[in-house]
Amino acid sequence: MNRRELLKSAGAVAAGAAMLPFLKTNAWAQSASTVVVLIGNTINSLDIHRPGTNRPSYQVAVNVYDRLVTFGTKKLADGSLSYDYDKVEPELAESWQLSSDRKAILFKIKANATFWDGTPVTAEDVKWSFDRALALGGFPKVQMGAGGFVDPSQFVVVDSKNFRIDLKQPSKLALPNLGVPVAVIINSKVAKANATEKDPWAAEYLHRTPAGSGAFKVERWDAGQQLVYVRNDKWVGGPLPAVQRVIIREVPATATRRAMVERGDAHLSFQIPNKDAQELAAAKKVKVTGSPIDNCLYVACLNYNFEPFKDQKVRQAVAYAIPYDQIFKQAAYGRGVPMWGGKSPKPATAAWPQKFPYDTDLKKAKALLAQTKYKDGFEVPLSYDLGEADWGEPAALLIQESLGKIGIKVTLDKVPGANWRTVALVDKKLPFLLENFGGWLNTADYYFYWAYIKGNLFNASNYDDPVVKKLVDETLHMDKSDKTYDAKIKQLIQKAFDDVPRIPLWQPTLESAMSPKLEGYEFWFHRQVDARSFKV
Repeated sequence: MNRRELLKSAGAVAAGAAMLPFLKTNAWAQSASTVVVLIGNTINSLDIHRPGTNRPSYQVAVNVYDRLVTFGTKKLADGSLSYDYDKVEPELAESWQLSSDRKAILFKIKANATFWDGTPVTAEDVKWSFDRALALGGFPKVQMGAGGFVDPSQFVVVDSKNFRIDLKQPSKLALPNLGVPVAVIINSKVAKANATEKDPWAAEYLHRTPAGSGAFKVERWDAGQQLVYVRNDKWVGGPLPAVQRVIIREVPATATRRAMVERGDAHLSFQIPNKDAQELAAAKKVKVTGSPIDNCLYVACLNYNFEPFKDQKVRQAVAYAIPYDQIFKQAAYGRGVPMWGGKSPKPATAAWPQKFPYDTDLKKAKALLAQTKYKDGFEVPLSYDLGEADWGEPAALLIQESLGKIGIKVTLDKVPGANWRTVALVDKKLPFLLENFGGWLNTADYYFYWAYIKGNLFNASNYDDPVVKKLVDETLHMDKSDKTYDAKIKQLIQKAFDDVPRIPLWQPTLESAMSPKLEGYEFWFHRQVDARSFKV
């Protein structure tokens, strides 16, 4: 099925989707107490710490749980709202104090902070939650490690309302890392009451039954269909939400989501295809906002476990065979920042992301391939997430066609969105894949930590280089003012240029369409719906 056929078939789903619960009436005409949001991917768990929890599920951590800190808000040039990475603000913490050697942070928890069941939020809950993130392993453990939190002994209960983190070394990422979705505070008393000997961290219970203090509670979850939030009227983590209920509807077909937001059956269609953003913005019936995604790249990953991709010249040949401009026009619809065509093979600055020194040059690609034992080509499957098919499918088709011109036969492998994270990022067995990773913490070393270090979740290429590992270890917690910082970052970027385990396509924007009546929509680094500021 080509992309045009895919979009045509999606329209057939529209009538059925309109009959789903809560969407029988015009959403814009409903009372100001309810907001209806459309998403294209499936939420597979309500517990961000649970192994296998996918990216769309992170919104649950944002809306129903609190963290010690959060980030401020700023206005972008077009008037839209965005988080402010440079402004850390209180959420559950009333205040915090950094020791003179920057190796300890003492937090005072808000005296009136309570969980949904009315019990106070204590330092014991904070410690239990952070201990849990480390104990369950996988992505949460690595994310905690990015802030320098690697050992439960670092989490210290001073008394019921005072909590301390002891750092092994000062880190520029420690405080902001406490504002990411993983650093949630769970009601440990409820969790322990539902734990078992085989499940001491209550992973099975919290998978379906959150126990938080956040702005919203989960009223119902119909897996694969909808998630309904209801306001927690006793929330003290920020300004009380203006809406009482938020309905998150899963509607996989992009054409259906577009039709529903245009005719008023939803207030917000979150993360829409760039084609729809371009056309809807021109039509001016709904509001469209596109925010650049900090520290994010759409990439083609070449897995080092696949024999041909162990050869640097093969990887570089593929990089020269990618039809970048066509992909940008047909998959991104020109919305975003090109990441190809850098003028120099060496990074001029430590800015990240920046253009890579590759462009479409089939002659150069063939010449590089001719220097390898794969001069006659080879066959490789190219995988993409069906939940990201709006850009993945046209990009894959264009790559398939272009690589065929240098003798590489590409077959297409479509992976269901609910399985993507496990297959692509946990198992890391896909030879060639389209992926996107956006760093929650806006520094180059943080991106390399996740995407270029062996074993870390977003290193789908299985890339492993001792020089890169050493540089990441040295820079991850280093202050940007250190006189050696920029030089080390440029070394990292040079390795990315030369080795190309990840071939950048473009830096994306996150596009959303909404009712003219919806206010308070804010872009966040985690690329998930934050409903706490919505107003209608």
